[in-house]
Amino acid sequence: MRLRDIFRASALLVTLILTGCSHSSSNTDNTRPEAWLQPGTRVTLPAPGITPAVNSQQLLSGRFNGQTQSLLVMLSADEKKITLAGLSSVGIRLFLVTYDERGIHTEQSIVVPQLPPASQVLADVMLSHWPVAAWQKQLPAGWTLTDRGDKRELRNADDELVTEITYLQRHGKREPISIEQHVYKYHITIQYLGD
Repeated sequence: MRLRDIFRASALLVTLILTGCSHSSSNTDNTRPEAWLQPGTRVTLPAPGITPAVNSQQLLSGRFNGQTQSLLVMLSADEKKITLAGLSSVGIRLFLVTYDERGIHTEQSIVVPQLPPASQVLADVMLSHWPVAAWQKQLPAGWTLTDRGDKRELRNADDELVTEITYLQRHGKREPISIEQHVYKYHITIQYLGD
């Protein structure tokens, strides 16, 4: 596979993960970033801190419009910030996203014009890992985020399922293994590396 094909494949997966919405990908003021939950509905992301810390290497496989692509991701989150790095299948860093008290900061190693905002991928990461209580005050009126066994469900004000996250007990912790976004119609499976 040629390097250009690898970058295209990686860019497609990031596009799937980030759901293709169009607004600024960085936040340089002191406000928290926003992300789309569904067309016409945005949410302000919770504060970046989380305890206990989350550190993982993941292989994300995204499916959208009948196509599946994979991307290596390094996730590190603690009480002060989130860092998310995307790597091509040959280990070339494609992007680095940091979210801290100053907002979102992105470094894109390869310019790919169709890449959507970093806040979209952070929304999926945070919906998966952050406690439900951290999201409750951020959600629009009538929206709910609930844990039901090995699932977490995000429902809109009409009680329609928007996002469904599946978990598995891993090393004594509940960790996400798939994200199904019903409105934007993409599915991400998460494989943890380095175990």
